[in-house]
Amino acid sequence: MNNIYVIGGGAWGTALAAAARRAGRNVTLYARETEVVNAINAGAANPVYLPDVALPDGLRAVGTIADGCENCDAVILVVPAQFVRATAEELAKALPKDVPVVLAAKGIEQGTLALMTEIAAEVLPQNPLAVISGPSFAKEVASGLPAAVTLACADQDLGTDLINMIASATFRIYQSSDLIGAEIGGSVKNVLAIACGIVEGRGLGDNARAALITRGLAEMMRLGRAKGATTETMMGLAGMGDLVLTCNAMQSRNFSFGFALGQGQTVEQILASRVAVTEGVTSAVSVTELAEKMGVDMPICQAVNAIIHQGQNIDAAIAGLMDRPLRTESE
Repeated sequence: MNNIYVIGGGAWGTALAAAARRAGRNVTLYARETEVVNAINAGAANPVYLPDVALPDGLRAVGTIADGCENCDAVILVVPAQFVRATAEELAKALPKDVPVVLAAKGIEQGTLALMTEIAAEVLPQNPLAVISGPSFAKEVASGLPAAVTLACADQDLGTDLINMIASATFRIYQSSDLIGAEIGGSVKNVLAIACGIVEGRGLGDNARAALITRGLAEMMRLGRAKGATTETMMGLAGMGDLVLTCNAMQSRNFSFGFALGQGQTVEQILASRVAVTEGVTSAVSVTELAEKMGVDMPICQAVNAIIHQGQNIDAAIAGLMDRPLRTESE
């Protein structure tokens, strides 16, 4: 596999394209913004999403999805979760049926409550699927700093090929067969990062954040197991690893969103000041609805959803979590 097509010219798509290029592959990047396409083809940085990061030489950019499909050996789909279906439908018109598709979006589709692999299996039924997820800030990966992630694929041999396609001395990839676990981890951690950001913005201390991370991991594991994920995945890079990173750094769009909420800004004010999508805002709805549908108790995620989308007072939501009936830690 030498010809890689990355669909999505945001920060994470650009970072994965850079990683694949550093691994020695021929990389084409699709971006919908003309200025991104022109800048990358001119050998410059991504001016919209990663303006301060020098990208490796040789990246090629296109502005039409079909233009990158010819002769590609694998696709990495890196658009926001709520746009995966529409993008996959466009991709299906031009992509050969046997080309594997690696899903890098982190979220659950609103309305259908479908995971990204469930959408892709419906729209691209003959294309093999994989999921890549883990603790990886885009700017650091794009800059070539060390990182480790998980790639999950049901076909072990294909998974090995895909890993060899983009792994390098600074981008280590561990193999898994648990696609659902990788997806649940990536979706739920964004909601929990908002909760941790609120705690930081409110000045509630490190103890509170540690409690949220730990009990949030319990929520993630409950939903993951209900969907068929393994405990090992939830405790690995795509679960706990991504959760720890996202809940402890202002680089995280979700953590910084929660921080701004905790400081008194409104949802509308925060989103109006941003270019990139904050996935946890929409995931709060879909994660909560999926949990309710499956009978899974996720009080932290429910509280985040209530604050963002139902106008609940932050202090009242925190008090509600602290006043819940006492129980054993395993419940």
